[in-house]
Amino acid sequence: MTPTRKRSFKSACIAGLLVGSSLVSPAMAEMLDVEKDELKLGFIKLTDMAPLAVAYELGYFEEEGLFVTLEPQANWKVLLDRVITGELDGAHMLAGQPLAATIGYGTKAHIVTPFSMDLNGNGITVSNEVWDMMKPHIPSGPDGKPVHPIKADALKPVIEHFKAEGKPFNMGMVFPVSTHNYELRYWLAAGGIHPGFYGETDVSGQLQADALLSVTPPPQMPSTLEAGTINGYCVGEPWNQQAVFKGIGVPVVTDYEIWKNNPEKVFGLSKAFVDANPNTTLALTKALIRAAKWLDENNNANRAEAVEILSRSEYVGADYEVIANSMTGTFEYEKGDQRAVPDFNVFYRYYATYPYYSDAVWYLTQMRRWGQIAQFKPDSWYDETARSVYRPDIYIKAAGMLLEEGHVAEEEFPWGSDGYKAPTPAADIIDGVPYDGKTPNAYLESLSIGLKSGEVVSGS
Repeated sequence: MTPTRKRSFKSACIAGLLVGSSLVSPAMAEMLDVEKDELKLGFIKLTDMAPLAVAYELGYFEEEGLFVTLEPQANWKVLLDRVITGELDGAHMLAGQPLAATIGYGTKAHIVTPFSMDLNGNGITVSNEVWDMMKPHIPSGPDGKPVHPIKADALKPVIEHFKAEGKPFNMGMVFPVSTHNYELRYWLAAGGIHPGFYGETDVSGQLQADALLSVTPPPQMPSTLEAGTINGYCVGEPWNQQAVFKGIGVPVVTDYEIWKNNPEKVFGLSKAFVDANPNTTLALTKALIRAAKWLDENNNANRAEAVEILSRSEYVGADYEVIANSMTGTFEYEKGDQRAVPDFNVFYRYYATYPYYSDAVWYLTQMRRWGQIAQFKPDSWYDETARSVYRPDIYIKAAGMLLEEGHVAEEEFPWGSDGYKAPTPAADIIDGVPYDGKTPNAYLESLSIGLKSGEVVSGS
């Protein structure tokens, strides 16, 4: 059944919240006067939709006067289209979706985000056949296990072998403007493997490619790999761990190892909705911040409960053990090779929920790098576009209200931020190229594979 709170319970719920001193502080009595209190929010069945499920199950939406229906969507395109048409009031989104829509890559619509949903959380998995071919090119540690992080250098001879036999090397990712697409491309390019360009007339993303990337919906990744249609994929959890449990593939690298504490999903709404419903947007942001805090607080003490919630059919619907494999501080690579990765899923610490302009700029650089942005853009364009989509002003206002209400601590937010993170050092990125969101074109010039300032994609 789709989670929902019925309007018939509204008065009783609010009355209970206001008199129940064990549930709320006195400051909560001054609830925001929301413009719209019944909302339908969309999500894809991935563990990083957790803040929505937690905000619903723990009553945080209701405490803000919101009566929410959470509805799983068939795929990312359907989800975005339904936010644009207003069938959904907001949704768990790929971080690239609001940016791409706003600049008119694909469907044109102004989408904004006041809330970043998580850091890290993705992995790259290859078939057992490909893993067996990669292993001779991967050094082993004293325990005999592969040394991590595994770079795409180990995959390059495998792809060359496929080419020599006249076979394509196919890999799946979840959407053309997904983090997974850009992370997979980043990892491949760092190993000297060209992941292909997007052209103005050929939008396959496979121009000049050594590895052919195409879209597969997240829950279908393991079965598509098992069928041999793809040789590997990049996806969020639990679909990498599912391959391990089914014995059909091996995750070789996590996005935490590609770029430490990289941004992942966002909560997206149309600008028209935000403009018409400012208090509702604030209330949503407040509820989601509280949910994210609960997910990470006390050194992830609530993760087992979160896994139980996510394993329900109305949310992710995967086995508890599969979800727990990556949500409780570990990650399993080869079957039996389980390693501690305490920051694989981060929902709150490291200012994870703050919508940084520098995160938006990184996505835009990758769109330019691979031809989705066909022409050179000055640094100022990246900044202006980021500011039109990412809304830390809304986030900080919501955080300030939560601070007054006693739900959060002052040190949990970057109050004086200009919206840009400190540059990511070379040591935190797999190819050793540092990233500074304030100088996007210099960053693009420093990457060995991809479009440079004056270049366009040929053969498109």
